[in-house]
Amino acid sequence: MAITGVHALLYSPQADQVRALLRDVLGWPHVDAGDGWLIFKLPPAEMGVHPSDHAQHEISLMCDDIAGTLDDLRSRGVEVVSEIQQMGFGQGATIQLPGGVDILVYEPRHPTAL
Repeated sequence: MAITGVHALLYSPQADQVRALLRDVLGWPHVDAGDGWLIFKLPPAEMGVHPSDHAQHEISLMCDDIAGTLDDLRSRGVEVVSEIQQMGFGQGATIQLPGGVDILVYEPRHPTAL
């Protein structure tokens, strides 16, 4: 088997604004697949599997310094919708992308596969 990558999707009624944030604020490299449809190169990734009563998936962004990262994101106009919370796996807060897309940003305390 040759799985070569993971393609993650975010859905938003303000997709153009989310693309601009990923491009201009986070500075993620990208290619244009045509008509401004940007496909972003992501930072290194890992995947965990958790037990649950129902099937679901989510995406979180990891960082080395949660307080500094949130300060930087706020200074660039990103809305931080929750303050830093202590979580069993690290410290994290939720940011909101245009169109109401909430994403957890966290500083892990768990071993990482990166």
